[in-house]
Amino acid sequence: MKKVILFLAVGLTQFSFGHYASRKDYIETWKEEAIKQMNQYQIPASITLAQAVLESQYGNSKLSTEANNHFGIKCHKWTGETFFQDDDAKNECFRKYDNANESFKDHSEFLKYRDRYASLFELKLTDYKSWAKGLKSCGYATNPKYAELLIDIIEEYQLYQYDHPLKIEKVTVHSIENNPANKTIKHSAFIAPKHNKHKVEVKPNGVHFVVAKKGDTFYKISKEFELGLWQLYKYNDYGKKKDVLVPGDIVYLQPKKGKPGKNHDKSITLKQESSMREISQEYGMKLTTLLKKNNSSAPDETLASGTKIILK
Repeated sequence: MKKVILFLAVGLTQFSFGHYASRKDYIETWKEEAIKQMNQYQIPASITLAQAVLESQYGNSKLSTEANNHFGIKCHKWTGETFFQDDDAKNECFRKYDNANESFKDHSEFLKYRDRYASLFELKLTDYKSWAKGLKSCGYATNPKYAELLIDIIEEYQLYQYDHPLKIEKVTVHSIENNPANKTIKHSAFIAPKHNKHKVEVKPNGVHFVVAKKGDTFYKISKEFELGLWQLYKYNDYGKKKDVLVPGDIVYLQPKKGKPGKNHDKSITLKQESSMREISQEYGMKLTTLLKKNNSSAPDETLASGTKIILK
């Protein structure tokens, strides 16, 4: 009889507290999703995880177990399924999701595409304290200690370590321009999803890219690498009107840099006609930086063969 009672007690405890035994257990389960959201929407993974831990009682709240809502997001202009429970007022409307992954994605889009949170995206990804304080000042939560609570969770579980998903490691340079010995250099490793169709290559300055194939578009590549379409446009200095790619086009999967790489000369002389935009793509340099170095304001102007271009 004692064994039966003990079994029932354990069962009731697990039912009451959901599927996660501890905050640490919850964090281990959802840290990869938080990093994925950070890569796509530029929200610190530490902030996403801390909010989820706090808002969902580390996955064990009624709202998270019955509605898969891990961030306490209310209905607002929501057209999907809903869930009602008492909060600041009685019987308030909350969003309901098919699964928790949808909740993480909706949380990212909720912050990214609302004007009231725009100021947050001017902050550095590694500045979790300012993000926490910013969320409070922008009105995400009514609790006056909301920022402190997030910061405490982040620091107790060292969640800030997930705001650096691109770890430094040794990788062989695939693009051999100005690197004839194919030397190994250190750079930020790009975390590509499994089963990607394109070979990920890297410029000497450490920026990762793929080469477009027939039928490729920015949209297709963004889906393949789980990036936002807006990210590819931004990384490649293109407006939203361009989507069809020509085979051989370079498509960067990360922001370009201000320099082309240590082994490059300070300047080059064009051997054929080109433009600042094309040079920017060739060398993995930010277009704005290249234009500034060459006192130019015409990214698409055709430059004659023999033109000297300053790179550094």
